[in-house]
Amino acid sequence: MTQSPLGNNWTTLDKDLKRIGQLELATAYVARPLVGTGIALVFLILAGVAAAIFFDQSANSLAVIIAAVFGAYLAINIGANDVANNMGPAVGARVITLGGALIIAAICESAGALLAGGHVITTISQDIIYAPNVADPEHVVWAMLASLIGAALWINISTWVGAPVSTTHSIIGAVLGAGIAALGFSAVNWATVLSIAAGWLVAPILGGIVAAFFLALIKSRVIYRDDKIAAARFWVPILVGLTTGAFATYLASFGLSKVVSISLRNGLLIGVALGGLLWALSRPFIRHQSEELENRNKSLKILFRLPLMIAAAMLSFAHGANDVANAVGPVAAIAHTVQNGHIAGAIEIPQWVILIGALGISFGLLLFGPRLISVVGDQITKLNPMRAFCVVLSSAMTVILASSFGLPVSSTHVAVGGIFGVGFFREWYMARRYRKTQVNLSQDLTIASVERRRRKLVRRSHFLTVIAAWVITVPASALLSSIVYTVINLFLG
Repeated sequence: MTQSPLGNNWTTLDKDLKRIGQLELATAYVARPLVGTGIALVFLILAGVAAAIFFDQSANSLAVIIAAVFGAYLAINIGANDVANNMGPAVGARVITLGGALIIAAICESAGALLAGGHVITTISQDIIYAPNVADPEHVVWAMLASLIGAALWINISTWVGAPVSTTHSIIGAVLGAGIAALGFSAVNWATVLSIAAGWLVAPILGGIVAAFFLALIKSRVIYRDDKIAAARFWVPILVGLTTGAFATYLASFGLSKVVSISLRNGLLIGVALGGLLWALSRPFIRHQSEELENRNKSLKILFRLPLMIAAAMLSFAHGANDVANAVGPVAAIAHTVQNGHIAGAIEIPQWVILIGALGISFGLLLFGPRLISVVGDQITKLNPMRAFCVVLSSAMTVILASSFGLPVSSTHVAVGGIFGVGFFREWYMARRYRKTQVNLSQDLTIASVERRRRKLVRRSHFLTVIAAWVITVPASALLSSIVYTVINLFLG
């Protein structure tokens, strides 16, 4: 039977509407990055307005306003690049959705920056450039501004190509490059630089060792036990208590120093008390979760969700406390120099400066952060909740310890070092079990080279790529900031 013209018209209309719907969907998808960029631009303008309102008006207040804008720009890039370190393992282990990870990270990052963000700022803003060697304070202002721009450009480029570089390395390399271009090699405090560089070497190794230790503990005490559920009921609350206790000790002893002064001894007592409380509270929760679970490894993934979530939140707090200095340390130095006419002396960090850094990091991770999640969470080695917990807990402990001593270690290095530590430990552990099995069976221990490559649990290509990105970051950001300073100097001259 032939269709009526009306029927054909309705069919054509349906097809046209479908095309229009697909066009609207494609337009919305393409416009999505523009929305993020627009929100970021509004935040940059508001940062400049905040600097104009809260900073004492003077002849050079324009320099502070410009620094606040570029400090906000750098903070956005830090949030976009470094969110993968905090939440990548949890997302990669399928414990939390990407949206949930971004929300938790934004809250904890902001809290860490606002409550505990003052310890490392002085290192970035004052200790790298040696104040007595600076004759003209104006050079410091423009050198710090150039370092903000150079570091932000490098991190922006790295995020765009999908490389999880160190934002700490970027800003310190940028301060070095701009400082040398403006003031010469004599203005650099090389002793401080060497101590920071030593921390860069030690921190990822320490993160990998601690992560491997926790994974060894979980394997020996939980995974390879006959009754896995009973072992998890015993050990998971202990790990929850340990995570909470470490975080509470840091928060009490260092993080709340702006609000109340608590000694390290009392901080340890508070950490022990809160850790014990969370241990007691988590025991019935874990027992209830495990009641109908089968005695297999898949069930353990469910029981490790709680400690992983706590550790990931703790790492985000620690990252906010440590890395807010990367964004606003130079801004604090510029504001201090403009206001006092010199860089020497203790720097009081204005609350509005820290707020710009905290909000900038949060906006960056919410708007642009998902790009690097898959690199850290999926592409280096396979993570499950147990392995991801080991990575996040070791990263949080290492970053918290460094932040408490004012050492700006790279959270990227620590987190990725923990992932490599977990992966390489798994390779060693599997090879050891294989050899033991072959000995027990009196079989040949020889493994073909092709089979050995197949059994690698860490992607060597990503390992080399990450290491290469780490090596090139300091000279690249130093070169960019020195070029920016030269352009600024030519323009002003």
